[in-house]
Formats: sequence, C-alpha cells, structure tokens
Amino acid sequence: MKISIITVSYNSSETIVGTINSVGMQQFRHVEYIVVDGASDDGTYDIVASSCVVNKFISEPDSGIYDAMNKGIHSASGDVIGILNSDDFFVHHHVLDEVSELFSKDTELDVVLGDVDFVTDENLNKTVRVYTAAGFKPWMFRFGFMPPHPAVFVRKSAYDRVGAYKLGYKIAADFDFLTRLLLLDGAKYKVSGRTWVRMRTGGASTSGIKSNLISTKEMLRSLKENGIYSNAFLLLLRLPIKYIKQIFLK
Repeated sequence: MKISIITVSYNSSETIVGTINSVGMQQFRHVEYIVVDGASDDGTYDIVASSCVVNKFISEPDSGIYDAMNKGIHSASGDVIGILNSDDFFVHHHVLDEVSELFSKDTELDVVLGDVDFVTDENLNKTVRVYTAAGFKPWMFRFGFMPPHPAVFVRKSAYDRVGAYKLGYKIAADFDFLTRLLLLDGAKYKVSGRTWVRMRTGGASTSGIKSNLISTKEMLRSLKENGIYSNAFLLLLRLPIKYIKQIFLK
C-alpha cells in the first residue's frame, strides 16, 4: 500500500518545516509526499524545493485552499490519501503505520477517521483542545457535526467515485465533501480512536464568531445542494454543544 500525503501552503515558511519533518519521520516508508504551494513569496518555495522528503512539488497561483487540495489529489498515485495542512503535524512516528494497518485489514474500507489535538504556537506539546471522531455518525451532518478533517484518510478510489472538493466555499468544502462521501455515498468508514494530528489554533475554520457564521451559512448551502434537510437553527445548536464538549474533553 502507498499513502499519499498532500500539504497545501501559502507563505508558510514559519511552520511548514515542522509539517515536512513530521512526514519525513514516519516509520512507514511507502509514502508519496506532495506539496502544493500557491506561489508563496516568503521563502516557502526554497524550503520545500530543498527538501528531500517532498516527492512532488507544485508551485503556482491557485483559486484557494480547496483548489490546491484538488491539484494534489489529481496528482496523487497512492492507494490512500491524507491531507496535512502546512501548520499541522503528525503527533508521532507511527501514524501512517496505524493508518495502513486499518486499511489493510479491511479491503472494503473507504475512510478512516482519527482525532486531532489543538495546540498553540507557545507550546506545541500541550493540548488545549481535542477534536475527536468518537461517536460520529453520518446523520450528524444535518446538525453541522463532522469528523476532524485533518485526521481523515480516504482511499483514492473513493475520491474517484464521489469527486473532490467543490470550489466556491471559503470554509466548508471539506464538510461538503465528507457529507457526499459518508452520508450520500455511504462509504464504509472506521473510527480509529487514535490521535494522529496536532493542529495550531486560529485557522480559517476554527477562529472566531465570524468564521462560525460563515461556516454555518456554507453548511446549510451544502446540505440543501445535496438534498439533505436542515435549517439554520439546527446548525447553530452545534455551537453550544461543541463548547460544552470542549470543556469536558479538555
């Protein structure tokens, strides 16, 4: 089995070294590492171009993060694809071994779901919040709940079947993709119960009231486009529930 890891970046020189190193330190050796950069001008290009860990490097203007992800998916040759953002990193050296083991045990498995730790720049080893896939069921999409996308691994054949990320979303194209994959398509998935990724707080989908309102609007649009009933009230209910869960998980 080959696993393709895709990192998309733009002016990520302050964090991408840690991302690249976390891929390079994986004990699993059948890795194809693809970096798709949006024509950075801060030194990111030189960092990636000089890395012996990166197998494919695309650097050109794009139409946003989801356009860049799609470029990586289309160029991937692995059996399984994972997306690791340029300010995220794997939590230990055996993440891809664990992913490979789960897929190898069940050839019909399309998706495996891991957990994410949130950290701050001040202390990358101290978890401040946990985003877990535990208890996730596809019907939860209609209430705005989704598994942690940074720790989702998908068979390439599933991408071929349901398509990649729709452009036109600022935040919720990953929600839309996973809704199509897990709810509409009914792809077989497994919750691993393992933490695989550390994610810095403050990303586009995790920061502030404004992003929550944008994501709610985009989630509602996605659900309507996919013929799934929901409404703004049901989606907004997720926010206090998530807040309470964060307190207890912390």
